[in-house]
Amino acid sequence: MAYILSVGTGVPEHKISQDDAMEFTRHLFSRSFHQIDRLLKVFHNGEIEKRHIAKEIDWYREDHSFADKNDAFIEAAVSLSIQAIRNCLSVKMLQEEVRYEEIDAIFMVCTTGLATPSLEARIMNALPFSRHTKRIPIWGLGCAGGAAGLSRAFEYCKAFPSSKVLLVAVELCSLTFQKNDLSKSNIIGTSLFADGAAAVLLCGDHSKRPGDRPYPKVLDSKSTLLDDSLDVMGWDVKDEGLFVVFSKDIPTLVERWLEPNVCDFLQKHQMDVQDIHCFIAHPGGKKVITAYEKALNLEREKTAEALKVLRNYGNMSSPTVLFVLQHFLQKNIQTGRYGLITALGPGFSSELLLVRWE
Repeated sequence: MAYILSVGTGVPEHKISQDDAMEFTRHLFSRSFHQIDRLLKVFHNGEIEKRHIAKEIDWYREDHSFADKNDAFIEAAVSLSIQAIRNCLSVKMLQEEVRYEEIDAIFMVCTTGLATPSLEARIMNALPFSRHTKRIPIWGLGCAGGAAGLSRAFEYCKAFPSSKVLLVAVELCSLTFQKNDLSKSNIIGTSLFADGAAAVLLCGDHSKRPGDRPYPKVLDSKSTLLDDSLDVMGWDVKDEGLFVVFSKDIPTLVERWLEPNVCDFLQKHQMDVQDIHCFIAHPGGKKVITAYEKALNLEREKTAEALKVLRNYGNMSSPTVLFVLQHFLQKNIQTGRYGLITALGPGFSSELLLVRWE
């Protein structure tokens, strides 16, 4: 099995309020959309208050080539990942030092830019990891990437129970913004997406755990792909870069598809949704959170932490569920409590993990 020991996060210094983001969008697109005010309602219906973005707002008013955007992605992704890793491995988080040389493998998750050598190689040139640390870059999982990365790290720890493993997820969603894309998907993406990074330290059963507090132990995971759903969510890759694909059916899919998927997973462990104390969900948007509540018959308090992250950080794609996980690690969760980590992404796909505090 694997224990989740700590989560560290990093966000860019540039902060934008939802009102400013809405006015930015109005200024750019008002001549192209007949009823722009009706479309702009998504900015307030989503309940986001502020977000962090990689560049000053005026940068996004200008035209940039795919190459320029990708260069900016690599620079920001490395910087934010280092910030998140340092926070994750700090004595403040762990109560005692964990040295970089103790990390056996790094799982590197992203979907919003391209890098070869991959990002973790660049990070390892800036931080004193062992030269023999195993590198496992994972690309293309979008919003599901944080939970999927946890699942793959969990499986590594099962195979190597004396290991310590680092999961790093970083996305620069704002750098994919297309100022000449007149699709509704682009408007919705502009109302939701933000930038950030998260790092998670996990260890196997035979690895020493710092301190004496309870940690969430990963008991099981489940990956599911929905047939014939490639057009639900993802990118269209064009000469100008990455163009967002969003189906209006996503909340309906969550409502209809998630409940049997979750129930089958929990029944395997003789459990049901009522046994879950901590619901650690990727907040893809307010409508997605509401769909979680309807699909699983959850009280509003069960999604409060997810909504809090959405309100303050927006949807950062893969790292977002790890920000929610950090909130739960900072709580005084009793030993024996169960948690469910869940995220949905392109494919259309679901990733689930069952944890218990021990």
